[in-house]
Amino acid sequence: MTDLFGNEDPRQTQAAASGGGALTGGSLASAAHDQLPLAARLRPRSVDEIVGQRHLLGPGSPLRRLAEGGHASSVFLWGPPGVGKTTIAAVVSQATGRRFVEISAVTAGVKEVRAELDTAKRELARGTSTVLFVDEVHRFSKAQQDVLLPAVENRLVTLIAATTENPSFSVISPLLSRSLLLTLQALTDDDLQVLIDRALTDERGLRRGDGTTFTLTDEARDMLLRLSGGDARRVLTSLEEAALAADSLDESTITPEIIEQANDRAALRYDRDGDQHYDVISAFIKSVRGSDVQASLHYLARMIEAGEDPRFIARRLVILASEDIGMAAPSVLQTAIAAAHAVAFIGMPEGRINLAHATIACALAPKSNAVYTAIDAAIADVRAGRIGLVPPPLRDAHYAGAKGLGHGQGYLYAHDEPHAVAAQQYLPDELVGARYYEPTDHGNEAAMQERVRLLDELLGRPDAGGSGST
Repeated sequence: MTDLFGNEDPRQTQAAASGGGALTGGSLASAAHDQLPLAARLRPRSVDEIVGQRHLLGPGSPLRRLAEGGHASSVFLWGPPGVGKTTIAAVVSQATGRRFVEISAVTAGVKEVRAELDTAKRELARGTSTVLFVDEVHRFSKAQQDVLLPAVENRLVTLIAATTENPSFSVISPLLSRSLLLTLQALTDDDLQVLIDRALTDERGLRRGDGTTFTLTDEARDMLLRLSGGDARRVLTSLEEAALAADSLDESTITPEIIEQANDRAALRYDRDGDQHYDVISAFIKSVRGSDVQASLHYLARMIEAGEDPRFIARRLVILASEDIGMAAPSVLQTAIAAAHAVAFIGMPEGRINLAHATIACALAPKSNAVYTAIDAAIADVRAGRIGLVPPPLRDAHYAGAKGLGHGQGYLYAHDEPHAVAAQQYLPDELVGARYYEPTDHGNEAAMQERVRLLDELLGRPDAGGSGST
């Protein structure tokens, strides 16, 4: 029986000898055939070949102990697609001295799970432990997860469960509490570069019809990285399709045009560290600020398709929500922050919907930069040395000797005053009459404008127009 790479597969041979079926209908099952995809052919054969996730694979870590045949707790691998969950399981599957069983939550039911656990119990009695890999575990119902609980609790099996959804919401608490939750991170460009180089040079990688190797232009490499979105499977699939297209054209060099043709998508001219990056994000922000929702979505789409970091886009929207909208529509900041959290929580491509949600909310909201100008005007006064002493009634009066210094004397408690507004001097003497926040008449700030006027009257503040300090 052969393994993922066409060699003798110790997992299947060992399982056959022990009377148990090792791989049943998951990503690793029936993985040796002539049409095996590049991503499967290049799956690592050892922990040291795994790209990325070094924070989980250090000496003594649970995953390394599993991969090296040692004992470890059951683990849940949570992360976006294409970051190595199945790859880690594949490496663990090749460790000797144990049975490795894979089931897919997409196809397996309670009956299949019970059958595998019964076999694992018999094998354990004979001295052979079992590692059970459950792919897409979030697709298991509560009843199916309940079946796993006693086996994990009593270590009849060591569970490796892979999921793209937060286990805190998709996995029952008793099962999760008996396992380690390991969070996998999106692969960096440097990680993906290693995979691309491996695909071009490794004997398991890409070869032309005449057996020679392919080369890749720098522009084509950059395009592959942009298309990948941190997904190893996606970058290797795109590269493999481009290689097939190049071979059919009798070309040995893969260019952006070949990648574009093979993947049926435009080769966007977008450099994440160059002019296009700054020009497009500038156009995006200015379109949102200008309330053109159609243009805003166009530039958002360009950034998404070019592989721009979605967290960068989300951060800019959070800034804009205060800088250009502010109190005119204060709830928009909450929307932008929620979108940023959602992008970090679910990743791409679904995160594009959250970014669009926040973009539309920001573009359609009434605009005001009053918050932005207010804080900058206040900071300008401080930097110019217009600081002054805190008025004595406002100073801290809670320490010994404060009363003798006059601290707190004459302070009016706002809640004891009409309308809960205490008319007293709050600014230092040098800044009496200074004005920083001047609401506009846009959106919610129209009401703020009237409230500021009324409060000025109640506080006995001088009626000064304009913005900034006086």
